[in-house]
Amino acid sequence: MHDLVGLSPRAFADHLLSLGARRAYAVLGDDGELQLSHPALADLGDFLRGRSPDFHGHEGVFLAVGEESRALFGAFVHDTHRGLSQGGLRFWPYPTLTAFLADGLRLAQGMTRKNALAGLWWGGGKGIIARDPDAPFRDPAYRRTLYREYGAFVTSLAGCYVTAEDAGTGAADMAEVFTATRFVTCIPPALGGSGNPSPATARGVVCAMEGALDHLGMGDLAGKTIAMQGTGNVGAAMIDELLARGVARVIASEISRDRQAELEARYAGRPVEVRLTDPGDNTILAEPCDIVAPNALGGVLSPTTIPTIRAKIICGAANNQLLDEVRDAEAIRARGLVYIPDFLCNRMGIVSCANEQYGYVDDDPAISRHFGREWENSVFLVTQRTLALASAEGITTAAAAIRLADDLAREEHPIWGHRGAAIIRSLVRTRWHEQG
Repeated sequence: MHDLVGLSPRAFADHLLSLGARRAYAVLGDDGELQLSHPALADLGDFLRGRSPDFHGHEGVFLAVGEESRALFGAFVHDTHRGLSQGGLRFWPYPTLTAFLADGLRLAQGMTRKNALAGLWWGGGKGIIARDPDAPFRDPAYRRTLYREYGAFVTSLAGCYVTAEDAGTGAADMAEVFTATRFVTCIPPALGGSGNPSPATARGVVCAMEGALDHLGMGDLAGKTIAMQGTGNVGAAMIDELLARGVARVIASEISRDRQAELEARYAGRPVEVRLTDPGDNTILAEPCDIVAPNALGGVLSPTTIPTIRAKIICGAANNQLLDEVRDAEAIRARGLVYIPDFLCNRMGIVSCANEQYGYVDDDPAISRHFGREWENSVFLVTQRTLALASAEGITTAAAAIRLADDLAREEHPIWGHRGAAIIRSLVRTRWHEQG
């Protein structure tokens, strides 16, 4: 069978089952060559080797089919030099396996860079559950089965990937994952977890805004106008942070009428405007303002939107904001705009939950130092270091942040070394793909 990557995730899952398999992998061997679990998946290997623009030395791509749900699961391990791979679990619909793989590969690499720039001793990974359009994905019983199956999948990977919360996955879902694996963070406080990371994420993005303003000699946030795309949990928390810093105005777009009404009531009498827009409407990015914050889904900074931006600074919470990492970063630089890469500024979600196993301290310095201006890896100082490097060498801010992050990502964990790669080799030796 050819063009496997053109199949829908459900069709690929069915194809895998037709091979008598429920699990599959593509991993990098010690010789740097890609190893496949099944010869019949050669098309998948060809795609990763040569046709995927998002495959960049990923140590492993693990796939499985839920025993009862029949959903396609993925765990993407990018780089584990700094520690085991960690990143959120996304539950999202994908039209093709190509789209499924592209999202997982890009997000896993982004987590490597995010963890490295944050000074965390973790590598980069990402989990994905493909949401079938015909599945009853809002049904609690279905979700319970789905997330317990995913937890068992994570357990089978022996710790090379540690999962967490992400788009489409909530606290109740993470509690179900926790019933089937110890390799999980972002679990509810009642189970010993750190809870909702949105407020910390929002505060980190605002710290990056402050770093960019200071670098440009534009003062602080007081009196500034901020345009925001998206007012979910992180976006709403950002509004609170911005108002506390005395901004003149916040203009935000929202696709949910109920959410718009809720926020209008919450901020009545405050300098906050929430506009109802259709999904895919990016006109908020063209709003005259000092800073524009893409807080919704990725890929919104493109040849279509970049020419319309009238802000001096682009700094938001969404992952993978650039549709093309190189082309669009250059286009932003050519316009004289300052772009703060998402993996630099939206770190605090993973920071707040990454090390739950070490317990909790009131006003924890391991967390609060990220918001200050003294620790060398604080959001503010890393933002300034990135902008200074970009200016000094005439490169894009994305290229500067990537250079800083990739150098840090190659540092091995001071205790465990490159253990993630050892675990992956062990999974291959013990024929992980034939189990379960």
